Amino acid sequence: MVKKKYEKPVIKKLQMGFMNKFGRGYLSHIRQAIDGVSIDKLVEMYGSPQFVFSEKRLRQNYRRLYNSFSNRYPNVQFGWSYKTNYLNAICAILHKEGEVAEVVSEFEYEKARNLGVPGHKIIFNGPFKTISSLKRALEEGAIINIDHFEEIQDIERLAQSLNKKVKVGIRINMDTGIVPQWSRFGFNLESGQALDAVKRIAYGKRLVLNGLHCHIGTFILEPKAYSLEIEKMVNFAYQIEDDFGFKIEYLDIGGGFPSKNRLKGIYLPPEVIIPSGEDFAEAICDTLLRCLRPNDFPKLILETGRAIVDEAGYLITTVHAIKRMPDGLRAYVVDAGVNLLFTSFWYKFNIEIDREVQGIPEPSIIYGPLCMNIDVVEESINLPPLPRGTRLIISPVGAYNVTQWMQFINYRPAVSLITIEGKIELIREPETLDDILGKEKLPQKLQLNLED
Repeated sequence: MVKKKYEKPVIKKLQMGFMNKFGRGYLSHIRQAIDGVSIDKLVEMYGSPQFVFSEKRLRQNYRRLYNSFSNRYPNVQFGWSYKTNYLNAICAILHKEGEVAEVVSEFEYEKARNLGVPGHKIIFNGPFKTISSLKRALEEGAIINIDHFEEIQDIERLAQSLNKKVKVGIRINMDTGIVPQWSRFGFNLESGQALDAVKRIAYGKRLVLNGLHCHIGTFILEPKAYSLEIEKMVNFAYQIEDDFGFKIEYLDIGGGFPSKNRLKGIYLPPEVIIPSGEDFAEAICDTLLRCLRPNDFPKLILETGRAIVDEAGYLITTVHAIKRMPDGLRAYVVDAGVNLLFTSFWYKFNIEIDREVQGIPEPSIIYGPLCMNIDVVEESINLPPLPRGTRLIISPVGAYNVTQWMQFINYRPAVSLITIEGKIELIREPETLDDILGKEKLPQKLQLNLED
């Protein structure tokens, strides 16, 4: 008989019957597979940690949301938000589904073009657009939404050099009751700044204003905020048409729809607090049809990212060490940390284990592998005594993690895709030292030879 490892007993005061601010019960969910592919097989092929994406879930999420809007309004276009997740495989799936590309930098524009997206199927947003990127976007017919007055001047000069009038949209910001108000981007509506931008464009006579763009925030939980946004956009569009003679051909309402993730500080489960895509579609489309003039159907553009990709992404990580903190709290060290899970600072993820584990559950903390005190994946979760080698499956993690992850202390891991057919595809190789050193230059006088 194998002798069990001795563990010094601890006494932990339990506040029975009181609200726990980290409130979550015993982790009883076991996940041994993703889309029918075993966790063991995924780790055997591409190691741990590893991001895994479900093509099936990704396509289902998009189609469900697209149908919610297209069934209510006849002119709908989704633009895939590259900053949410710009892995080529993820973007390609959504482009094949019919999404155009929505980019916010020269880098993202080049990435979309390199993937094969034509310029006329790119929406170019963002507060910093270089002159070279604007010139290329104008030549290739991209939709450009102007962010500030200097950009109006930049595009006017480019239009003059191209010897043609060019179509542009402007980004506006407004009060829809969402706090904080996203007033950094675009021209404010209530102060009259947006109207001043329209006057400036009309005065210059080199640009044709044909669209409005607005993004009211992120992880918006109130569909009525979008209803107010679209009402203000329609009213402003008709003011522009009546007073300046421009025809507004599209209304781009940005993104911000939430995923079924759990925000820290909100104790109700996502199933209760997160509105459905149908709720958002009903609020937006009903308001749009009510406010539009007869037989006028401008294109409704949505730049939804998180609500489509977040729940299609998982992170597999492995328990490397177990220890006790000074206060008796059990702690686990796993091989994935905040370097890979940037969103862990505001989400309380769903965490599942890959096996049945016997033993009494107790409050625990999960640390990542970094030599940094802030590297906390989960600050309080009830777990049974997990043995070394136990794998944790963290979700949903498909949004913003593989674009905001860092090569810090550790290499970035492999990313795999489980296809509709159940095949495992490697869509990003794990980093190696060659990837890190490839851009470095060591001066001759600093080269080392310490073997002597």
